[in-house]
Amino acid sequence: MNTAMTAPEIDDLKTRLKETWMAGDYDRFSRYMEQGAWIFYEQLDIPAGCELLDVACGSGQVALWAARDGVNVTGVDIAPNLIQRAQARARAEGLNAHFMEGDAEALPFDDAGFDVVTSLFGAMFAPRPELVARELLRVCSPGGTIAMGNWTREGFVGQMFKTFAKFIAPSGMPAPVLWGDETVVRERFGGGVSDLKMTRRQYEFTYPFASAEVVEFFRQYYGPTNRAFGSLNETEARQLREELEALWSAHNRAGDELTVVQAEYLHVIATRT
Repeated sequence: MNTAMTAPEIDDLKTRLKETWMAGDYDRFSRYMEQGAWIFYEQLDIPAGCELLDVACGSGQVALWAARDGVNVTGVDIAPNLIQRAQARARAEGLNAHFMEGDAEALPFDDAGFDVVTSLFGAMFAPRPELVARELLRVCSPGGTIAMGNWTREGFVGQMFKTFAKFIAPSGMPAPVLWGDETVVRERFGGGVSDLKMTRRQYEFTYPFASAEVVEFFRQYYGPTNRAFGSLNETEARQLREELEALWSAHNRAGDELTVVQAEYLHVIATRT
């Protein structure tokens, strides 16, 4: 991102990002991601009673798993409608989880307040990654854990982003998939961590419908895809749809009526200095 951007320009960008993530219906979209969120969470082996902050928590797919395990959970997200949905889900289950609106670049919490700080495919989309890294470090207690799941440039989601880039003008932000590059992650956390483990893993997208319907599902319910299609004329939208359908079909490991695609992500586990 251009560091010469003025404060009003940054504010305008943040407004547009909030509108993007509020678009569609991420809560419905994320229900198909809950098994992958469980796998991500389970690998952390967090003891009950710990204080966990989930950054860019969406409608709670990681946070709710932790709360069900007896972890004291706080979730924060830029989109207020997702926060409302996450809180409603926690309340319905009687879980010890609190959700609030907030920005990953300026988290509304005291220093060193959390034993564990997580972000699954969330904070990687904030426009100023150097501020995100600083904030994740700041709110994590010394010796605590910072865990991220970040899509890689080389993986399926990275290829999907490249397909969108043919039709959508660059945002001026650093590519979110840079958070999926081991060297970049090491640079961003720098001396703030005493240990840093990074493993490339596969996230499995599974949908009980064909690839063409998966593209339509993303268009309707996933905010960035919803807004991208909405910005294109009819011809461009048709071309984008065709390319996305071809991409999903080419990577589909199942039959015509089921879609199963492996998407690489970088699993980051850092120990706060």
